[in-house]
Amino acid sequence: MERWSLREFEAEARARLDPAHYDYFAGGAGDEVTVRANEAAFARIGLLPRVLRGAAKLETGLTLLGSRAAMPVLVAPTAFHRLADPEGERATARAAAAAETIMIVSMAATVAIEEVAAAAPGAELWFQLYVQPDLAFTETVVRRAEAAGCKALVVTVDSPVLGRRERDLRNDFHDLPEHLCCENLRDGDRVRPILMSPELSWEHLGRLREMTALPIVVKGVTHPGDARIALDHGVSAIMVSNHGGRQLDTVPASIDLLPDIAAAVGGAVPVLLDGGIRRGTDVLKALALGAAAVAVGRPVIWGLAADGERGVARVLGRLRAEVEHALTLCGCASIGDLDPGMVRRPC
Repeated sequence: MERWSLREFEAEARARLDPAHYDYFAGGAGDEVTVRANEAAFARIGLLPRVLRGAAKLETGLTLLGSRAAMPVLVAPTAFHRLADPEGERATARAAAAAETIMIVSMAATVAIEEVAAAAPGAELWFQLYVQPDLAFTETVVRRAEAAGCKALVVTVDSPVLGRRERDLRNDFHDLPEHLCCENLRDGDRVRPILMSPELSWEHLGRLREMTALPIVVKGVTHPGDARIALDHGVSAIMVSNHGGRQLDTVPASIDLLPDIAAAVGGAVPVLLDGGIRRGTDVLKALALGAAAVAVGRPVIWGLAADGERGVARVLGRLRAEVEHALTLCGCASIGDLDPGMVRRPC
């Protein structure tokens, strides 16, 4: 496994997972045009290395919203890790801590945020949140994340309704097995469903801002106009994301949307990106085009399904090694040396 590419981890995960669970993780909305586009777009972008720059010592670390990461690759929020491994999000958190990077814990985690934090003391954790129509319950969840030591809230804003995921419909996969649930949705003696509401608005983000002093990252921005509005609402970072192609199909690839959003933000806050990262070279392309860091989701699940905590550690280790190797070949001593002139985009 130490020599495997991320695609080989996916093949192993597919062999091990229940087919319906593999389809849940791998699939997307509609015809999955956006799922495919997220990866394919990176292949159309070329790297233009610089030479003879004397870059002997590499610096890949950064600080985001008060959290330190040893590389510009974060663990994206993904649901239901215990479908991939019995330890679930505990194992993922331990691997992320060992890799010295940030894990964004999903609101739909199958391990409670308190237990995730306890499993990986010292881990840099952020918490992904769907603002619920019941703002009092939303505040309860936020307080749990704060108490567990999460250093930021990542608010997913691209889900007024659930995307139409046809693999799940064909497999009749609509809920978790009886022994599992979304532990962050516990409310007394019941577990609430995650409610998606088309009535949610920028006003709700303002209400959330009043609830907490934690930095707020808005995840799911694809339009430069929304990036500017987000800045007006005091967000601390913006994540360019099409939800891995799982919400509205035919949204362009995240990497194709990044330059316009980075320009709209103008350096006011960090811009992050998820969707389609499968190689260290993909990471460099995203950073050159304006991202401060990227987040990976499905590859982490593939590592978890293939070999639990060790599998996630190997996925993250592979990405870090590839980032360092590609930086060296590009003549860069630091991720801060990357700039738009080092990539060639299709006309």
